[in-house]
Formats: sequence, structure tokens, C-alpha cells
Amino acid sequence: MRHNHNLRLHPPAEISQIALAACLCLASAASMAQEATLDAVTVKETAAGSFKTEQAPSAKFTAPLIDTPKTVQVISEEVLKQTGAASLQDALRSTPGITFGNGEGGNPSGDQPFIRGMDSQSSTFVDGMRDISAGTREIFNIEAVEVIKGADSAYAGRGGAGGSINLVTKKAKNEDFVSGDVGLGSDSYKRATLDLNRKINETTGFRLNAMAHDADVPGRNGPENKRWGIAPTLTFGMGTPTEVTLSWQHLQTDNIPDGGVPYLYTSGAMAGLPGGSRVGPTYGNDRENWYGLTSRDYEKEKSDLFTASVEHRLSGSNKIRNSLRYSKTRQDYVWTQPDDSKGNAIQGYVWRRGNARLADVTTLQNVTEFTGKAQTGSVAHSFAVGLELSREKSDVRSTAIQSGGVCTSVSPPWCTSLNNPNSSDAWDFAWSLPAQATHNRIDTTALYAFDTLQFNAQWLLNAGLRVDHYKINTAGPASTGRNPAPAYDIDRSDTLVNYQLGLVYKPAENGSIYASIGTSSRPGGSSLGNGNEDLTINTDVLADLKPEKTRAIELGTKWELLDKRLALSAALFRNDVRNVRITENGVVHMGGNKLVNGVELGFGGSLLPSLSVFGGYTYMDSEQKDMGGGNIANGLPFANTPKHSFSLWTSYKPMARLTLGLGVYAQSSVNQGYVRSTIDGGIVTKGASGYTRFDAMAAYQIDKNLSLQLNVYNLGDKVYYSGIRSPHYASIAAGRSAVATLKFTY
Repeated sequence: MRHNHNLRLHPPAEISQIALAACLCLASAASMAQEATLDAVTVKETAAGSFKTEQAPSAKFTAPLIDTPKTVQVISEEVLKQTGAASLQDALRSTPGITFGNGEGGNPSGDQPFIRGMDSQSSTFVDGMRDISAGTREIFNIEAVEVIKGADSAYAGRGGAGGSINLVTKKAKNEDFVSGDVGLGSDSYKRATLDLNRKINETTGFRLNAMAHDADVPGRNGPENKRWGIAPTLTFGMGTPTEVTLSWQHLQTDNIPDGGVPYLYTSGAMAGLPGGSRVGPTYGNDRENWYGLTSRDYEKEKSDLFTASVEHRLSGSNKIRNSLRYSKTRQDYVWTQPDDSKGNAIQGYVWRRGNARLADVTTLQNVTEFTGKAQTGSVAHSFAVGLELSREKSDVRSTAIQSGGVCTSVSPPWCTSLNNPNSSDAWDFAWSLPAQATHNRIDTTALYAFDTLQFNAQWLLNAGLRVDHYKINTAGPASTGRNPAPAYDIDRSDTLVNYQLGLVYKPAENGSIYASIGTSSRPGGSSLGNGNEDLTINTDVLADLKPEKTRAIELGTKWELLDKRLALSAALFRNDVRNVRITENGVVHMGGNKLVNGVELGFGGSLLPSLSVFGGYTYMDSEQKDMGGGNIANGLPFANTPKHSFSLWTSYKPMARLTLGLGVYAQSSVNQGYVRSTIDGGIVTKGASGYTRFDAMAAYQIDKNLSLQLNVYNLGDKVYYSGIRSPHYASIAAGRSAVATLKFTY
């Protein structure tokens, strides 16, 4: 059924239970609410100040952000609320220089961020502990997103060549409140959240966050996203020297996935074009064309994170904290990849290849961290010392269902029309996942230490060192097909040593100038079977698969202006990746080089008491070098790395009760791959064009407890692509949509 893609609101019957529950929460909260008044000045100051973050959430940053010699951007809860973000990809739109990949073959679907041109899929963390599983992340239980840019294995451990992402969850507080929202919108959008905090006694607090979400994908005829989550947290000993926190986060999804749209030309056909040509994706005559099958495609994910932490304060500034986490996730899907490998798209057809995957991931992690301040003579220290222990395991079974074939006519279900696909084609093809899973296990022991040494009011030195002992085992059954391989059981261990060193000069109390250098290491198999950077199974070259190494150099300055209401940052950076894995004629060896030089600008805070801004600009000049004699990409930019990207969210309060917001997100073109022209020997590029997208928001404070917010996304209904990593298809971004949200706070 074709969805009505306009901006009318559609309150369907399915929302009734959610709406009823929200109304009951409102009524209950109203009966318990204390007397309060709406102070217009306070509202403006709170909104204006909430875009600016002074201290990074992670304790590994031992100085305020203004004195941290590295690009770190914290997306605050207020920015998340105003922009109407509901997923990690929504949230990361607020910071520039991040692009996204897409699933293909052995690379699963889900969040695949690229930071400074490098894959950061396995460098995502929740409260400082690695969240290795594939899948789409929600933010209903998130109060901030910490984005670190530049090689950062000293902070994040293995990986981190371009940076890492840390999601900061909500914790119980020593107060009583209840808040939440109910949203309805175009494209059958329905969403409700609840945030309840109760002070059980003077030292015990309980917090519960819950979410239900159900919506079609704007501008697409078929895909939909449906999920729910719950996250209770209980803290004992609040306000005492020893606090104990127990938390659980459960998230479950049941989607119809969007496999995107094919490229118009295959790599072979691209060679017949003149040099300088660009080949892009195609969706036929209508951007709503979806090439999936409702009788086949599904995406089910389930994740549970159980965390127990104990924090003991030794003094006013020194404390020790131990966190233990067990997590378990499952990803189960079949989704259609519109496979162009046989040249069907140029003929007006699409082959519906199926990608199937069943993956279970479990992790057990323990982090012990001692943080505090000390004085040695005239030098002041702010330090963090930690020990991390982890075991991560995955069992993965995946297969392609009927890889690309030739279409000479519409032949359901495999061959459909590029211009008029029929998603209701019957599908009863017999297939099965491999009988045996591929097993991956990573054991890690890591020690780290950070210290900010303050010599005087003008000079600081930030130093960090991390040593990881990393051991991987990967075992799998024999495979058949185009690339048959025998059964294998491979072990490898490495010791990874990484550092961060930065010198800070403060010409004024509200500003700093810095120079820093940092490194990262990415060993084989580091994504636990959840990404393309995994260990290549070839025992003949296993000994040569040493970790990729990255060195990042950064020169920058940070300032707090306008009575410290506005934070500004600027940096020149260079990321140099060495020992890159190269595949030539099916053989893997080391020695490639990826280099990106760039500029990073950031801003966050208030220009006026009623005008707030958040965002930045990133320039990246990337180059692939020494990637093998037959690799056409030598000397060319690497994939998924736009030269220019810009993000801006600004909000303005013309009056105490009214807030207006505008978002501008822009990116230059990105490349997927290259082919040499047989006509003139030039380079033909496959990729996607740049774009500029606008969002808008208006919020009105009805009374001290209720507000109404309207968000319009992709205001101009811009057609652009959110993922181009796969050589066969591109992920098309959502079209225009609108959501009205009633928010309550008591």
C-alpha cells in the first residue's frame, strides 16, 4: 500500500494504548506535582545555556573541554530534544564530518558511522564501555552524546582511527519528577516516551525511562520502523561516600528494512564512460520506489545491557569506581539489496538479492577507575587511572539469497521494474542459513592512565597512555560457492600501545591554544564479525596481519566568549593511517596508507540570552597511497569522505513561551569507488552528490507543565543519500515529514 506522503497528521488506532498510558501518567503526575511558577527569565537562561557543555562526560578527560587538547563535541540533551532526534544517526547529524555506511554482504545493517573518513562502527560506547553489536541505537535513555575526533585508542582502546562515540545514559537523581511526550506525525508516525524519577528515601533513587515508536519511512513506499524500550535504574547511597547503581536497558525492534536503491551503472559499464564522469544511484521515476518484498523482508533486533557500578569517594576530589556489565544482543534479518552487479538498472530492471543474517553477541566487561586531583610541588595534577577486562563473543550465520542475476523482463519475485516495483510479489524460494555459525571471541586486558599537569596559569600538559593485550579466536565451517574455503580455527594476540600527548597554552583564562599528537591501533577482527574490517581468513598471510596504526596531529584553539556563554573551537588536523590491509588477487597483505588533512570548526552556546547555536564545519582532504600496484584508487580520495560538511542548529526565543528552531545540514559529494575509462584512460567515479537539508521547529510553553513542539524534517523534501558504502546500492535518506509532540514535565 502506498503511504500518503504529506504533512497531515494521522492519529491511528494503534496509538490509543500509548496515548491512554501517557494520559494516566499525566493525571498521576499532576496529583503529585508541587506548586511552581513559570519564570520567563529562568526559561530563557536555561535554554540558552544548555547547548554548551563545559566538561566531557567521560572521566578520562581530566580537564574541562576548553583545556582539552583534542576535538571533542558533546551533543547535549537539549539539542537532542529540540532537533527531535530519536536514533543515534539523528543525533549525530548535529556534528559535522560524520558520514554513514550501509550493509552489504558480510557487513551487517545498523549504525555505521565514519569519523574523519575512517570506519568507527566498532568504536561506539555506552557509558564508556564498548557496545560492539551491530544494530540501530535509540536515544530514549540518553542524556548526551560524546563525539571524539581523531585517533583515540588511548581513550577507546582498539580501533578509533578516526574517533569514537560515547552514549551517556540517564541516571537516577535525588529528586521527584516525571516527564515525557506523545508525538503524532506524517507517515503514520507515533512515538511516546516516559521519564520517571522517584526519591525512595534520602539516599535511594529510582529512575525509569520507557519508549514506544512506530512509523513509516518518509518518502519511501514500504519500509517502516517499529521498536520499544525500557530502562530502569536504581541507585543506593546517593549523597553518601559510597553509591551503588543497578541498571538495565532493553531495546527491541521489528522493522521492515529499506534496502535502498541501485546504482545506474555496474563497474564494468562505468569503464565505457569517458574519464571525469560520475555515476550515481537511481530510483526510476519515483523516489518512493522500494525494491523489497513484504513477504520476505524483516529486521528484528533485541538487546539487553545489565550494569552494576559502585563508586566510593575517598575525599572531596578523589574517588574509585568499578562498573560491571553483561550485554546480550541478537540481530535477525532478511532484507532486499537491489543488486546491480549484472547491469539490470540501466535496462530498467532490478534484481532482488536477499541478505540474511542471524547474529548473537554477548559481552562481559569490567572497568575499575581511580580519578582525582593531587599536588606535587608547584604542579597540580588531575588524573584518571583504570583497568579494563572484557570478553566479547559472537556467533554469526549469514548468507546471500540468490546473488545477482540477469533480468530480461519483469519476473517475480527476483526481477522487478525499476520504475514500478511490486513489493507484494509472492516469495516462496527455499533457502537456509549455514548450519554452523562462525564463532568469534576477543579477550582484552587494558591498563590506562591520564594526567593533566598544570604548571601555572598559562601552561598545561595533557598526557595519556594505554596498553591493551588483545587476543582473538575466530573459527568457522568450510564454505562453498564463488569463493570456497576450508574450515578454520585461528588465534592471534597483539599488545597494543597507544598514547595521547597535548601541550596547552592559555593566553587568557577563557581561552587556550594547543598542539597534540595521538595514536590508534586496529587489529584484525576488531569488530567481532560485525564489520568489513574483520580479520581476513587466510592462514598463509595471518602472520603479516599486524594492526593498522594511525597517528593524528592536531593544532587548535578553544575560547569561551560572551561571559562564557558561547564556546568556539578551531583545529587543523592530520590523520595518517599506516599498515592498511590491501587485497590483491585475493591475497591480503599490509602496507597501504590513508591520509586525511583537514580543518574542524565548532560552536555551541548562546549568542544572545534568547539566541542559541550548536554545530560546526569540517574540511577533509583525503588521499589513498601505496594501496597496491593495480589499485586504481591510489592518489584518490577514500570512500565516504566528503571534502566539506556543515551542521547548524539554532534556536530563538522571541518571547518567554515561544521557541523557534532552524537546522541546516550540508555535505559535498562522496565517492564509493573508481573505474578507469577504456575510452580515454581517465577516472570514472561512483558515488553520490552533495546536498543541503533544512529542518525547522516551533515549541510553545502552554503552562508550567505542558508544551507543544512541532518539528518539520527535510523541509525542502531534498533527495539525498545517507549511505553509499556498498558497491551495489545506496541508502536513500528520508523525505519531508512533520511531527507534533505534546510534552509534559511535573
